[in-house]
Amino acid sequence: MSPRQNPRLSILSLALGLGMLVAAGASAQPAGTSSSSGMKAGSAGAAVPAADKSWAQKAAIGGLAEVEMGKLAQQKASNDQVKQFGTHMVDDHSKANDELKQLASSKGLTLPTDLDATHKNKMAKLEKLSGAQFDRAYMDEMVADHKKDVAEFKKQSTSGKDSDLKAFAAKTLPTLEDHLKMAQSTDAAVKGAKTTASR
Repeated sequence: MSPRQNPRLSILSLALGLGMLVAAGASAQPAGTSSSSGMKAGSAGAAVPAADKSWAQKAAIGGLAEVEMGKLAQQKASNDQVKQFGTHMVDDHSKANDELKQLASSKGLTLPTDLDATHKNKMAKLEKLSGAQFDRAYMDEMVADHKKDVAEFKKQSTSGKDSDLKAFAAKTLPTLEDHLKMAQSTDAAVKGAKTTASR
């Protein structure tokens, strides 16, 4: 009896062993698949914080507006100081815009290349004016714009999360502060000229 039973036992044990191997292989496959998909899901790069991205987009639109309005001042201003101020805006803001564009590109950020509705409306109003009227309206706009720019760049230079954008804001801030002083003195000169003429 024992010689006949032994082959049966060995066949049974072999079949059981093969069954366990097949089951183990089948269960291992989904586990491997899920782990590889898990790796893919977690491989995204670090993004620029939303607040910094928003600041960069606003700064880009503001810079474009300064250049476009500056070009308008070069064409339409009747006061030489206003024309010179316009030239400063075109030169300085073109340089700053290019620098910001390169910085944003290195971080995978796409910046606006056109003015928003607010700035388009401002441009449309200025285009309708000429002479002393244009000079006063443009300089009023420049004083208000640069007050806002200085405040926003100052905030970014101290509380920005992205170190590169923070450094750009800190580097550009002194130029904007100079622009504000220049805008205020030019604005005063334009209004002073009007007062003298009215007397």
